[in-house]
Amino acid sequence: MAFPHRPDAPELPDFSMLKRLARDQLIYLLEQLPGKKDLFIEADLMSPLDRIANVSILKQHEVDKLYKVENKPALSSSLVNADKMAGRTRKYKVIFSPQKFYACEMVLEEEGVYGDVSCDEWAFSLLPLDVDLLSMELPEFFRDYFLEGDQRWINTLAQALHLLSTLYGPFPNCYGIGRCAKMSYELWKRLEEEEDGETKGRRPEIGQIFLLDRDVDFVTALCSQVVYEGLVDDTFRIKCGSVDFGPEVTSSDKSLKVLLNAEDKVFNEIRNEHFSNVFSFLSQKARNLQAQYDRRRGMDIKQMKNFVSQELKGLKQEHRLLSLHIGACESIMKKKTKQDFQELIKTEHALLEGFNIRESTSYIEEHIDRQVSPIESLRLMCLLSITENGLIPKDYRSLKTQYLQSYGPEHLLTFSNLRRAGLLTEQAPGDTLTAVESKVSKLVTDKAAGKITDAFSSLAKRSNFRAISKKLNLIPRVDGEYDLKVPRDMAYVFSGAYVPLSCRIIEQVLERRGWQGLDEVVRLLNCSELAFTDMTKDDKASSESLRLILVVFLGGCTFSEISALRFLGREKGYRFIFLTTAVTNSARLMEAMSEVKA
Repeated sequence: MAFPHRPDAPELPDFSMLKRLARDQLIYLLEQLPGKKDLFIEADLMSPLDRIANVSILKQHEVDKLYKVENKPALSSSLVNADKMAGRTRKYKVIFSPQKFYACEMVLEEEGVYGDVSCDEWAFSLLPLDVDLLSMELPEFFRDYFLEGDQRWINTLAQALHLLSTLYGPFPNCYGIGRCAKMSYELWKRLEEEEDGETKGRRPEIGQIFLLDRDVDFVTALCSQVVYEGLVDDTFRIKCGSVDFGPEVTSSDKSLKVLLNAEDKVFNEIRNEHFSNVFSFLSQKARNLQAQYDRRRGMDIKQMKNFVSQELKGLKQEHRLLSLHIGACESIMKKKTKQDFQELIKTEHALLEGFNIRESTSYIEEHIDRQVSPIESLRLMCLLSITENGLIPKDYRSLKTQYLQSYGPEHLLTFSNLRRAGLLTEQAPGDTLTAVESKVSKLVTDKAAGKITDAFSSLAKRSNFRAISKKLNLIPRVDGEYDLKVPRDMAYVFSGAYVPLSCRIIEQVLERRGWQGLDEVVRLLNCSELAFTDMTKDDKASSESLRLILVVFLGGCTFSEISALRFLGREKGYRFIFLTTAVTNSARLMEAMSEVKA
C-alpha cells in the first residue's frame, strides 16, 4: 500500500535544492582555510553530513583526514593547547551547526583559545530524508524545550521556516497549536517582515502550513508502532533515513547500511502497510519476480541479449531488496514473539479505550518485576498516567517503588523529569479535577509563571485524554472485524484501535479551515491561548496549492503519524509534507527524559 496518490493530487516541490544549498555553504567554509586540512566531526553530525557531502566531495576540497569526535568536552581547546605546547603552528576554524550560541564562545574563552581560532556557523538545519520528509536532525530539541524550557532552538526553527518560505513560499494559510508552535510562528513572521517583499507576488506552491507541539499529543508517540516503517524504527532504529540491518537480516556474516526512502521500490510499497499484510505482499512479490526470471528459459539469443541489457539489473536489485525486507520481517517476528507482542498490544488498547485498568496495571507491575526493559516499563507507566489523567497516589507510589527496586535507585531523577513534563503524574488526593483545574489554569498561564511549584505545574498539565478522545471520536466503533487490508480510517496505524490525536486535530482544522467549533477540544488540551490561525487574503493561491500541506512537528514525529497522514491525504486528495525537529518513537522519548544513560 504505497498509497498511490489520486491522479489529481498536487505535485511535491523538489527539496534537493536544500541539499545543494547546505553543500555549497559547507564547501565555502572549507575553502576559507586553503590547502590541506583535517576535519574533526562530532559523532552526531556524521550521518547528516554524509547525506550532504560524502568523503569524495570533502577530499576534492583538500580535506586530508577525517576524525570522529566521540567525547563531549571542548576538543578544539585541547588540540590547540597541545599544539602550542609542542610549538606547532596551524590555523583553526570551529564551525558550529546549525547555529553558533554565545555559550560556545564563552567555553573557548575559558579554555584560553578564543584568540587562536576563527568561528563560523554552518546554517544547515533542513535535511531532506525523503521526497515528503524534512528533518532538522535535532533530537535534543525535545528535552531542551519540553523538559528544560530552553528556548534556544526556536530561532533555528524560525530560520528554517523562513528559508522554506523564501524558496517555496509564500504560505497563505497557517494554523498551529502549542506554546512552542506559537513562539516559533511569531519569530518566523518577524523575520519575514524584516525581509519584506522576497516572496511578494509569487504564486504559492504550498498553500497551508500546520505547526504542532509534541506535548499536545504524547499518547500517539508512546504507542507501539505496527506499520512497517514504524516497526523497523522501533526494532532496528532508523537513523537519519537509513538503517543498519545486522547478520540476522542479511543472512550473511556482515551488517548492511540500507537507505530507506521512496527510491527503494519494494520498501515504498510496504512502508505504510500494517505489519500483518507485509509478509503476504512480499511473498507475492517474490513469486512475480521468479516468474520474470523464468521467462528467459524459452528465449532466443536476441531476446536474451535484450533481457540481460534491459531487465536483468533491475530484477537483481529488486531481488536484493526483497530478500532484505523479508529478512527484516522474519527478524521482527522473532523478536515480537519472544516479547509476547500480542499481549502488550492488548494492554495498550485497553489503556487507550479505558477498559480493565486494574488488569493493565498488574500487567505493568509484572513487566517491571520481570525486568523486561527499563525504557519499556517507563513507557507503559506514562501511557497509563496520560490516559488516566494522572495515577491515583496509591498506584503512583507503588509503581514507582517497584520500578526503583527492580531497575535501580539511579532512576529516581527520571521520575522527577517525567512529572515535570506531564508524562507521569500523580493525581492530588481527593481532587475532582475540574475545580482544581480551573484554579490552576488561571495561575499557570506562562512557562515562567509556571514555576510556581512543580506540584502545581504538573496539575496544570492534566491530559484530559478520555474527554478529548470522546470529543474527537478517537476510538472507532467497529462492528465486526476491522479490515486492516482495506483501511477505512487513520486508526489502521494502530490496528483499528485508535486514531492518532495529532492527525485528527490536523484533519479537523483543515476541514473547518480554522479552530471554530473546536474550542472545547482546545481547552481540554490546555491550549486556550495557544491555538492560532493566520489566513492571508491571497487570491493567487490555486486550489492545487491549498491541497499541499506542510505539517511541522515541534519535538519530533513518529512514522505512524506520517503513515496516517499519508492515508488521509489519499482519502481527501491532499499531499502532506512533513517537517520535524527529528523523527521520534516511544523509546527515544523515554531516553530523552531519562537521567540514566543506556
